[in-house]
Amino acid sequence: MPRSVNAVASRARRKRVLKLAKGYFGRRKNVWTVAKNAVEKGLVYAYRDRRQKKRNFRALWIQRINAGARLHGLSYSKFMGAVHKAGIELNRKVLADLAMNNPEAFKAIVEKVK
Repeated sequence: MPRSVNAVASRARRKRVLKLAKGYFGRRKNVWTVAKNAVEKGLVYAYRDRRQKKRNFRALWIQRINAGARLHGLSYSKFMGAVHKAGIELNRKVLADLAMNNPEAFKAIVEKVK
């Protein structure tokens, strides 16, 4: 009896990977073994960077709040401590946005917590 290899499933699997490799350069987009490695590596990076993105944005918000607070004579840590003590429930994302795009509102918050 001849060996059954389920070519339908194999082709579907390869097609799915090659579809994910669309837009890659050179052999990475159309050679199965190269594309498979490139797609696997890309998915690993995507998983890792979904988490790194959160860290990077938080760091950016902290820098912006720090810059805004220092214009009014406070360090970031002193400002954030005062914000929490005053019971202001604005997160870092909102505070950073205010510091960048609405300095007078940020100044009002600084005056309130001083």
